[in-house]
Amino acid sequence: MRVLFCAFPATAHVHPLVPLAWALQNAGHEVRVAIHPGAAHLVTEAGLAPVPVGAALTEVMEWNDNFEKLDTLTDFLSVDEAPGDGWVRKWAGMTRMLAGFTPMLDDLVGFCRTWQPDLVLWDPFCVPAAVAATVTGAAQARFLWGQDNIGWLHARSRERLAQRDAGPEEDPVTALMQPMLEPYGLAYCEELLLGQWSIDPVPAPLRLPVDLSYEPIRRVPYNGNRTPPAWVHERPARPRVCLSLGMGGRGRQLFREAGISFADMVAGLAELDIELVTTLHAEQLATVREVPENVRLVEYVPLNYLLPNCSALIHHGGGGTFAAAVTHRVPQLVTPLPMWGEARTARYVADSGAGLMLEPREITVEVLREQVRRLVAEPSFQAGADQLHTQMRSMPGPDEVVRRLEALTAQHRGQRRAVTL
Repeated sequence: MRVLFCAFPATAHVHPLVPLAWALQNAGHEVRVAIHPGAAHLVTEAGLAPVPVGAALTEVMEWNDNFEKLDTLTDFLSVDEAPGDGWVRKWAGMTRMLAGFTPMLDDLVGFCRTWQPDLVLWDPFCVPAAVAATVTGAAQARFLWGQDNIGWLHARSRERLAQRDAGPEEDPVTALMQPMLEPYGLAYCEELLLGQWSIDPVPAPLRLPVDLSYEPIRRVPYNGNRTPPAWVHERPARPRVCLSLGMGGRGRQLFREAGISFADMVAGLAELDIELVTTLHAEQLATVREVPENVRLVEYVPLNYLLPNCSALIHHGGGGTFAAAVTHRVPQLVTPLPMWGEARTARYVADSGAGLMLEPREITVEVLREQVRRLVAEPSFQAGADQLHTQMRSMPGPDEVVRRLEALTAQHRGQRRAVTL
């Protein structure tokens, strides 16, 4: 079986697909990853084969590793099932953003016609991949990396349009899909926006209520291919606490939202009998003029190396950080910076007894210090983290999902054959 992944060109989107891609290769399948040429290194670092597409997506690539641009991110894509009509603005913004990936389409169709994949698995932002799969007859599905905001917003939009008896010209999806479909003579159907099914790493209690076909997968953390410093393998003399705010989202805005400086936060937490490790951007690390002896300031250490010897993790609610903490049974203090589903993740951690939730506006040095002290000192949080780990382990791993994908792809081939006959 030939499997083509189509990835959004950012670290936080490539890393989640790597374990499944490995599992497919280990099962004897051919795997390729279509991605912007400027992000191909993220694929090769994982030992996978990239296919450069969408070189025209310059605006998307400008956000990668651009600290100043990251600082302008907002919550306009976040979903928390809040009442009211705020979702209308979010859905309009979402469809405009998705339309920005249209320049990938011709490259994807060209490669699919040449390579003839059996299955295309695509990031929910990379809608042109579904069109390319349909043009060339491949099965296709979304590979989610967080809660299904697109599916939920689309469902709300369809309900509202039906209530108003609105025509297709009022549906934001029309403006999104027509430029992709018309050149290939395709008619719109919802699977071109939402996949024939979706591979979903989100635990059932965290899923948004959307009536679509989901195939669960346990998220196996992959945090990059870098040589870790020797000290991460050593058991620390006192409880090790990690502060990590993600690779490219709103987490880096925590200090601004909280109204305290990173340097003050470090000084306050250093008063505890802990070893504090912070993995932040170099510009933020440089604001600490005097580094306490129980503090390590590092620009990046893969969490898979760091967390096994950690007693607590402070983070912003990102899906990858949450999954890594659950995998390594680490109690969490989540300070959600809404960008996608961070608020729901924070509540889930707190409700599961695996940690605490602290809104950024509630943060003071004293409050943060007390919350971290509790995480390290009170055994109930470790028990909650252990239980959450057990629940996550009940989800099918990548190897099991490979067998399911083989069956679904074979089913698609059979349906195509029946239609042809």
